[in-house]
Amino acid sequence: MTESDITTEMKDLASKRENLVFMARTAESAERYEDMCKVMKKLVEWDGGKHPLDIEERNLLSVAYKNVIGTRRASHRCLSVEDYKENNYIEEYKSLIEDELDSICQEVLTLLTKTLIPGVQDLLKNAKAENEKEDDVLKIQEALVFYLKMTGDYYRYLAEIIKSKPDYVTSAKETYEKAMNIAKDSLLPTHPIRLGLALNFSVCYYEILKDQAKACDLAKNAFDAAIAKLDSIDESSYKDSTLIMQLLRDNLTLWTSPDASTDPPTNAE
Repeated sequence: MTESDITTEMKDLASKRENLVFMARTAESAERYEDMCKVMKKLVEWDGGKHPLDIEERNLLSVAYKNVIGTRRASHRCLSVEDYKENNYIEEYKSLIEDELDSICQEVLTLLTKTLIPGVQDLLKNAKAENEKEDDVLKIQEALVFYLKMTGDYYRYLAEIIKSKPDYVTSAKETYEKAMNIAKDSLLPTHPIRLGLALNFSVCYYEILKDQAKACDLAKNAFDAAIAKLDSIDESSYKDSTLIMQLLRDNLTLWTSPDASTDPPTNAE
């Protein structure tokens, strides 16, 4: 293969990736999130392991699946109220929703655990071995935290719906812990990914693990650490960071109120 052939092939690959990203953006604009998931799944399976997703691409992936899974979670919550208890028809309908939710979660978890996370871990290993610049290493670690957080989120969704499989609870907790350990070493306390991770991990403690004290402790520590470094918030992420800080504070207020057992917690997702 000549140098010209290689250049042409690289341009073709770049063009295909750009087209998929364009299609994902278009599907998002049209609120066609099922289509958006299909496009991003295709992108990850085709090229996500060899060439890591950039910030926009991984955000598109997150938005696509969050919207698709969000409608199922909302439907399940709606059918889980007291008025529908002990209704066989409703239980059958809930089972249908649970099957859909399970399928979607398994799909995104496969993308994360089989392609995206291994790809970033290999990239991080090579970067450290070749003594690449610290900023480059931190960017790779940021991507790893993002994917681990996302993995923890989808295990949490499974744990809150499918009670018969306690392994989902364990997987959510362990994945969040792994992400938190990396985030503490590589991301500022004001970084929106680190804050979002703390928010969702604290919700996992409160809703799934039923540990109110640990949930409050995690949320408070994350909020206090961010407040102490408030002057370090990057201008581009100021809005996201401060919004998540507000959610952390809202949760703390809610969880420590006399009616904490009856009020639902706020969540980033």
